[in-house]
Amino acid sequence: MADALLLVLRKVALSLGEGALEKLSTGVVEEASSVTDFEHGMKQIESEFTILQAFIGQVSALNVGDKTFEAWLDQVTNVAHQVEDIIDEYSFLTLQGEVINNFFKRKFHQAKSFADWQSLSSQIDQVETRIQRLSAMKDRYGISIGVPGRNSTLQYTRQLSLSDSAYLSDDTEIVGNANEIGRLTQWLLSEGQHRSIMSILGMGGLGKTTIASSIYKNKRISRMFDCFAWVTLSQNCQVENLLRQIMKQLIDQRDYMAGGIETMSQVILIEELQSYLRDKKYLIVLDDVWDKNDWLFLNCAFVRNSRGSRVLVTTRKKDVASLADNGFVVELEFLLYNEAWNLFCQKAFRRLEDKVCPVNLRPWAEKIVKKCQGLPLAIVAIGSLLSYRELEEQEWSSFHNQLSWQLSNNPELSWLMSALNLSLNDLPSYLKNCFLYCSLFPEDYMIQRIWISRIWISEGLVEERGAGTTMEEVAECYLKELTQRSLLEVAERNVYGRARSFQMHDLVRDACLIVAKREKFAAVYDNSGIIQVTSEARRLCIQKDAQSLKVAAASRIRSFILFDRQVASSWINDISSNFRLIRVLCLRFANIHQVPGVVSELLNLHYLDLAHTKVKHIPASFGKLRNLQVLDLRFCYVDQLPWEITLLSKLRHLYVYMLHDVQERIFDCFSATNIPGNICRLKNLQSLQSVAANKNLLTQLGSLTMMRSLSVIKMHQDYIAELWDSLGKMPSLSKLVIFASSKDDVLNLVMLNPLPNLNFFWVRGRLYEKVLPQMFASFGKLTTLKIDCCCLKKDPISSFAHMLVLVDLNLYKTYDGEHLTFRSGWFPKLSSLELVDMEHLNWIEIEEGAMKVLHTLEMVGLRSLKAVPQGIKHIKTLQKMLLTDMSKEFMDRLQGDDSDIVEHISNVQSFYSNFQSVNKLVPLPNLAKKYGFCGTEWWEL
Repeated sequence: MADALLLVLRKVALSLGEGALEKLSTGVVEEASSVTDFEHGMKQIESEFTILQAFIGQVSALNVGDKTFEAWLDQVTNVAHQVEDIIDEYSFLTLQGEVINNFFKRKFHQAKSFADWQSLSSQIDQVETRIQRLSAMKDRYGISIGVPGRNSTLQYTRQLSLSDSAYLSDDTEIVGNANEIGRLTQWLLSEGQHRSIMSILGMGGLGKTTIASSIYKNKRISRMFDCFAWVTLSQNCQVENLLRQIMKQLIDQRDYMAGGIETMSQVILIEELQSYLRDKKYLIVLDDVWDKNDWLFLNCAFVRNSRGSRVLVTTRKKDVASLADNGFVVELEFLLYNEAWNLFCQKAFRRLEDKVCPVNLRPWAEKIVKKCQGLPLAIVAIGSLLSYRELEEQEWSSFHNQLSWQLSNNPELSWLMSALNLSLNDLPSYLKNCFLYCSLFPEDYMIQRIWISRIWISEGLVEERGAGTTMEEVAECYLKELTQRSLLEVAERNVYGRARSFQMHDLVRDACLIVAKREKFAAVYDNSGIIQVTSEARRLCIQKDAQSLKVAAASRIRSFILFDRQVASSWINDISSNFRLIRVLCLRFANIHQVPGVVSELLNLHYLDLAHTKVKHIPASFGKLRNLQVLDLRFCYVDQLPWEITLLSKLRHLYVYMLHDVQERIFDCFSATNIPGNICRLKNLQSLQSVAANKNLLTQLGSLTMMRSLSVIKMHQDYIAELWDSLGKMPSLSKLVIFASSKDDVLNLVMLNPLPNLNFFWVRGRLYEKVLPQMFASFGKLTTLKIDCCCLKKDPISSFAHMLVLVDLNLYKTYDGEHLTFRSGWFPKLSSLELVDMEHLNWIEIEEGAMKVLHTLEMVGLRSLKAVPQGIKHIKTLQKMLLTDMSKEFMDRLQGDDSDIVEHISNVQSFYSNFQSVNKLVPLPNLAKKYGFCGTEWWEL
């Protein structure tokens, strides 16, 4: 609940900063005393909330599960939301006065809104009274620092009993992870004499404790050690208590009592443990470690005695796992489906002699196992619960349909949810709201890094960390931390190895949604029985059947994300009319032809996503959205923006383009968007994609010094000097796209200065004298290079060979010659190579040692190439080869005489783009037979 306070405190700080109130008192409200009262009240609330947040941070860990404490926190959340409403209403009214240009209209608005300002002052008084009552309630019910609630003690006991249960589990029930168990066993039995540390890493419920226990209790292993101990760490463990627990297991009970260990200080305990272990070969297991700092003292106690001692750590956190010696981190994976099915049957049908699922239950059993997504704890918990149910289809179907409710309310599954919630409770305040936001996306959804980062920032969930770091970079740090805590899993990486998308385990998502609902953070609608969302939800995500939903008091919603592509535009217009204080509005893929009229009145809007809609026109009234940070119009039909867009001085990312050819083989594959007016006011702009070039605009670009990603289309040679002069004023520019106005226009880049910080460069158009300019010699940081339609006379490969960090190289109509040569040692980090539509190219030479880590090779429209390049057989890392519109001779050689060249490539696909059914899968039987694909590997024709 302190997370709601954190968000409100940030908003309060912004409302009091930058002279906003002084501006308000002179420009909007004639009664300055109302403004003074407002400022005084907000500062008082800020002080109270700061203390409240600190108090909750200290006592929450001691009161997890305490009903009284949770009820009090619920009241705190209500007050926090009321303050948030006041601040957002203040922001709305302030901007409402600013955007009215007409003098008489402004005066009318001031008179009309005066009552609103008085209402805000009255609400502040109410908040101050409620805060006083919260303080009195806290004292009345004994909520204080250092005094854990009775239920919280039970929660702590449950946490330890979860570990004990896993420790006591039967080794014969372990399914999967055979390789991991083998690695651990080999490590424990190895002959190395130095003290060694190994860690088992994985999300809660993956079986870390169970596997560690099976090894710890293995007689073959235990007899190799002189002594051993097992301790389970809680999230709030005391190092002294851990040391005592270890001593208690290592020495005789009488010696323990006689030695006065119970009264020893931490330093003496460490010395005693060192003395005892100095001449012994020991095995110590530290189960469920949460904090790396705990290891600092334990490391001192576990003496390095060169006797082959071992320390085994289990943890959910990568930073803790990194304590292990290099190469000794075992990261557990989810069970494969067959393993998960076998484990489920062992538990659910244990009363049946053969433990086989009855035929009538199989469809429902499979759905339940699929829901568990290979998480052993979930499979065991749900399977054990179902083992007591009647083997009737109706009962099992009912359980499946109520599974989310069962997880939240069934006491027999509370230990499963407790295990999942431990990671959630361990999150710092700045991460918790961000993680809860991830649960709003549908099951199995791949959450795009850029998308979720932009939304977090727009919602105010991302903190600033100094002038040298952007909030986008901070958001990426958040995502990295969530993966290191085993809460999010990287689903896709780009060619550079950078995470592109993430996924959340279904059951973790369910646990998050329970918390999100309880804390009034958000609600998700997927037609699962809910027909109305109450006014308590601050965020709303609709996944399907939107028109059957009723939303009460939608004015409190701060984020609205729509995944239902079928909902009528009239429904979208109706619900949008209630979003007075909304910050994030995502209508991506919505079936709308024009922007809902009310959008221009949503003055608090920070993020507007209309991507993949049929919108053609952006109204001039968008100029009123002065808080807008992200405007996403990708794949719409907008080719002109109103000049009023240049009034949006807080805009950070502007995306507006249409892709006409997914293969990017048509010269004008991207549309160009015209932006009239003076863009110099967009000082915060970091991304601008894609804009139609003109001399004035390119000159004005020099004012946008925060720019990091820029795409300029319809470029003329006459504008090159202005563009390059502006680019030189963008020190952070890392991504640049330049398209000539037509395929016949020539771009003379010979005299231009290099841009040494670029890591992505895409140029499309004829180059002067068909020669690469000298500036390419200075692109030492490029990771992606795309050069299109240049018609070069000389083999360009040698000109790129110095780019040692190049990962992605795309050459489309780049070269008019016949031969390309890749020498040994060139492109040591190249992962993806694409060669497209070079009509005269008939020979590709690849020396052994060239492109030694290449993963993907794509060849498109190389009609003159008749044989498979021999050097491909040297690239053992090549996993994917994509072929489009290649000659018949080439394809015949591929399946015949040259087939041995590609036998090491697991995925070879080919199709002809002039076919109506380019995605039709057809097996190539000769290769399937020769290389043993057994029907699982297919080629696309």
